[in-house]
Parts: sequence; structure tokens; C-alpha cells
Amino acid sequence: MEETAGRIGRVVAVSGAIISAVVDEDQDSAAVQFGALVKVPAAGAEVYGLIDNLRTEMLTDPGTGRERRMFDIELLGETVDDSKFERGVSVYPPLDAPVTVATASDLARVYARPGVDTIRVGTIHQDRSLPAYAITDKLLGHHFAILGTTGSGKSCAAALILRTILTEHPYGHIIFLDPHNEYAHCFGDVAELITLTSLRLPYWLLNFEESVAVLVSREGLYRDSEIAILKSAMLEAKRAYAEKHGTTEHITVDTPVPYHLGTLARCIEGQMTKLDRPDITIPYLRLQARIQALKDDTRFSFMFSGLDVWDNMKDILSRLLRVPVGGKPMTIVDLSGVPSEIIDVVVSMLCRTVFDFALWNTGGKAVPVLLACEEAHRYVAADDSGFGPTKKVMSRIAKEGRKYGVSLCLITQRPSELSLGILSQCNTLFVLRMSNGPDQEFVRNAVPESGLGLMNALPALRMQEAVVVGEGVTVPMRIRFDNLDPEHQPRSGVASFSESWRDPDDDSQFIAETIERWRHQTV
Repeated sequence: MEETAGRIGRVVAVSGAIISAVVDEDQDSAAVQFGALVKVPAAGAEVYGLIDNLRTEMLTDPGTGRERRMFDIELLGETVDDSKFERGVSVYPPLDAPVTVATASDLARVYARPGVDTIRVGTIHQDRSLPAYAITDKLLGHHFAILGTTGSGKSCAAALILRTILTEHPYGHIIFLDPHNEYAHCFGDVAELITLTSLRLPYWLLNFEESVAVLVSREGLYRDSEIAILKSAMLEAKRAYAEKHGTTEHITVDTPVPYHLGTLARCIEGQMTKLDRPDITIPYLRLQARIQALKDDTRFSFMFSGLDVWDNMKDILSRLLRVPVGGKPMTIVDLSGVPSEIIDVVVSMLCRTVFDFALWNTGGKAVPVLLACEEAHRYVAADDSGFGPTKKVMSRIAKEGRKYGVSLCLITQRPSELSLGILSQCNTLFVLRMSNGPDQEFVRNAVPESGLGLMNALPALRMQEAVVVGEGVTVPMRIRFDNLDPEHQPRSGVASFSESWRDPDDDSQFIAETIERWRHQTV
């Protein structure tokens, strides 16, 4: 039996992607709901849109007290000659065309599963029986972002989307940068966890710019001199190692080949001995002192430990990229224990290494990789704060990564602190509740015009709800994410004051244990 659609008003203005309508005088206002899907007839077509901007306008003479109820419709797409729904509008409705509420079959038609590879991420806001789908290749191939204030369900949304992707694609390749050790719990069965104790990133993988950040004074009169000395010494040390294993013609200061820290120190010493004035040795001595300090500091042992140096780049990339997958298509890099003064360098090295590997692969054998970055605003800030090389490589991946099979998933609760240029390269946005004005405005500037109306609902979104816009979905939509099993939910790390403060804390042994871990830098 065909459903009957209820008329709620008529068209009084048509302007681009927005239609204005007046509510029928005999119509109950409750029938006109913000965000509801409606349809309007046009020549040989049915045009669909979402109700936006409900308002009351006074008629000509305010003294009469007469008013009319108005609403706008943000157009989504159309069905021409009763064919399937398509995004975009080719035929606009005329004035006085009736506006009717979409039926269940209309909803099913507009939000139908696309005829390509998809993943289910939740249900449609207007009808919880209808699943919401994201288009896999457009989601992954054109970058995406998950945005939402703290407590909106952002971390659970990220875990759900990525777990669903891996469930449908068990031979995927995802690298997850986890700064707070939140996600190891929810991906434990499908992820290779790399922690500070198992993290082995040799210093020789650093390019010159990253090496400068680690070894050179951040400011002062001697910084430029230290940079010049380091460049010459690094090139000499790399060529000394390469000469024992083949040719040195291809070696530059950025070539990822091993070299010994001892050789680097001797090269600096060699340069210093050629000086005829003792008063200009300060930059050389500073570099030597910094190298020795890094070797002695156990916090940096994951990068600067060991006397032996060998070319294990293949093993590092195989583990990082999950080739072969071995039942674990995700690598979680737990950055929570990495010293704060070097964490940006580590992130820069990881992202750049992944991108450079894809860039230099010409045999067509490289696999597409998704690089998921939690707390993305820390690495690709809107201003000049943060580590320049990290922002540079992230920006390059955002602009060129799709050509080489490297995609980004940016996750943040502070979108206004994120680089707009990089966020604008994310062609699909999952936006959860957002009450901060600057964050809302920032997101609006990055959202396609067809999804702007839905952005008005951001402060009122409930837990687990999101507005999804962009190439990864057939039309902009408001969804409710599917439930995530408790064992697959990230650990938020938020302390429960109400529970903890009800019971006495008589056992102080944990203080001694904490001090022990603190002193030995073990987690």
C-alpha cells in the first residue's frame, strides 16, 4: 500500500540551493520539524531537501497582529521520472509548489545504500531503522576527519569507523598515532601495538631537518654555526658507512642510510681540530655534548641506544606498514611514553617515512595506507606553533597523498586550532557535538555549501550523533553511530571522582610503585 505524504506548505521563494516556504494556515506547527526530509514536485522530477531555519514573519502591518510561519529547505537532490535518487538539482520547483513530508519509502530512496563498496557507520536520524553508509573508497581515498568536543563520543566514533573498515577489509593497512594510550584496548585483537619499550626508530632515519631539531640548540648566537657543522659531519658520517657497503655517489644529508653516532662525533672533532682559534670551538662542543647527552639519557634509548648499527629499515617498514598483515592490519604507535621534547620529531619521522616509501615505490606493489592521527591539532596547528617539519609532511600528504596511496584520518576536539588548509583537504567530515563558537565557525568554513544547514544542529547533537558531509556519503546526513561493544571502546582516561572519593585511600603502596616507574621511565 502506497504511503500518503502530508502537505505542510508551499514554495514562496527559490534561490540557488535554498527554497523558502510558508506553512499552510490550517497546518499544525508540530508537523514542521527542523531537519526533516521533505520533497517538492518539479517538472518531471521530485526535489528533496532538509528543513532549516524555522521562523515567524509579521505581515505588512504589524498592528494587525497577522503573521506567517516560514521555513527554508536546503536542497539535497532529486529523482527524475521516478528514477533513483541523485545528488544535485537540475530542475527547480516553481512558486506555489506544494511541500510534503517525505514518507518512509522516500527516506529509503534518498539514503539507500550506494551500489559500490560501503561500510555501515550508524543509522539515519529521521528513521532509526534505516542504516547509514559511508562509501569506502571515497572515504579512504580522499582523507576524512572526525571532529567533536570532549565527551561527544569522538573517540568511540573513531574506533567504530576504523574497526568497521577492518572488519570488511581484513588485509587493510592502518597506522594509528595514539598520544594517550587510549586505543590499544579497543583494537587489541587486530592491532600490532608499538610502545616505548618496543619502539625502535634508529636516529639515522631522521632527515636533516629533524636531526637539527634534536641535536642543535633551538636559539642563540651559535645555532647557524651548529647547523652548518652538523650538515657537513652527517654527510661525512653517512658516506663513511655507505663506502663500506657500496657506492657513495647517491648519498645526501637526507638519504636514509645508517651511520654511527661515534663516527658523527669524530667528524665533528675532526673539523674542530682544524680550527686555529680556540674561541670559535663553542658550537662544536655544544654538538658533541648534545650527542653524548642523548646517548646517556635512557628516555631516548628507543632512538639512540646501542653501539651496533645495521640496516634494518626493511624490518621497520614491514612492521609499521603491516606487510605481511599477519592477522593484524593495524599498527598502533603508543606515543604516551615518548619524551615531550622529541614527540613531534617522532611523529614527523613516522609520517614522512610512510609517505617517502609510497613516493619512491615505482613497481606498483605498494599497498594503500591510512594514517590516523589522534589529537591532530598538536601536529598541524592553525598558527606557527608546533614542529614545522610535521606540519609540512602532513600538508604534503593532504595535498598529494592520494596519488601515492597514503590517506589521512584526522581526529581532534579542537578543530579551530587545526590548519584550515589541511582540514579542507579532508573530503569527508564526521562532526559530533560542538558547542564552542569558534570551533563551529571554523568547521562551517571547511564544510561544502550543501551541508551548511545541518551545521546549525551541532550544539544540540546528542551523544553518539554526528553530522556527516562530503564525498564519503551520498548526501549530507545526520546520523547516530552504531553501538560499540564495551570491550572495543577506547579508554578515555577520565578519573571518576564520585566513585574514588567515596572510599578511603589507606594503601599508599601505589605511590612508591609510581615513583619507581617514574624514575626508571617504565610504563
